[in-house]
Amino acid sequence: QGPLVESGGGLVQPGGSLRLSCAASGSIFRINAMGWYRQAPGKQRELVAYISTTGNTNYASSVKGRFAISRDNAENTLYLRMNSLKPEDTAVYYCNAGGSSRGEIRGPYWGQGTQVTVSS
Repeated sequence: QGPLVESGGGLVQPGGSLRLSCAASGSIFRINAMGWYRQAPGKQRELVAYISTTGNTNYASSVKGRFAISRDNAENTLYLRMNSLKPEDTAVYYCNAGGSSRGEIRGPYWGQGTQVTVSS
């Protein structure tokens, strides 16, 4: 396994919810901003949400108000709570670490990705 391991993806109906988790090694988690990107078929990978080491967050406009990013410093785990899911949220979601505090610059550490499919 790599330094970042995602879990929690799956198939959900429109309007449903999912929570993604990303377990990180302590050495990476403690010193780095972390976040989530996603990539849909035929599209570029895009920023979803990012959180700094002090808890400041940044969201893509398409998910603001529906998604919530958080980090559990005791468990070295990053979360993404996704509510009111839409079919256009369907993508592979990737955990990322070491980027800029707002995620505009991607970090060097990536998870393997977890598929989220929103469909009736």
